[in-house]
Amino acid sequence: MNARLSSSPVAMAVSFMDCINRGDIDGLGALMHDDHELHIFDEPPTVGREANIRAWEGYAAAFPDYLILPSHMAARGTTAAVLGTTAGSHLGLPDEAEMKLTLIWLCEIADGKVLRWNLIADTDADRARWELG
Repeated sequence: MNARLSSSPVAMAVSFMDCINRGDIDGLGALMHDDHELHIFDEPPTVGREANIRAWEGYAAAFPDYLILPSHMAARGTTAAVLGTTAGSHLGLPDEAEMKLTLIWLCEIADGKVLRWNLIADTDADRARWELG
């Protein structure tokens, strides 16, 4: 999906995940806001479009089979929440084990681009907050 056609949070989250799943770093970069922030749990954020492109280049090279497998999505305001699993990540687990670990991604949009991509734990409170089933 072309980010210029739709900047709804869910559409942007789908586009962003599609780029991740294809290892399309140029596509990710095109979807990122100049001030893009990547937050992974409580780690320090990666800030800025160029820094995030470099981070994704490294991750895609190290884990070329990485996939985000969404199961539920919801939106509130400028943010989409995605509940799902992953396969082929840095966890080093067999895919069948990794795909049992659910996570929540938050995709915040500003000016038609992805401003923040946050990975948070799947908790009952966050499932309820985002109405993710």
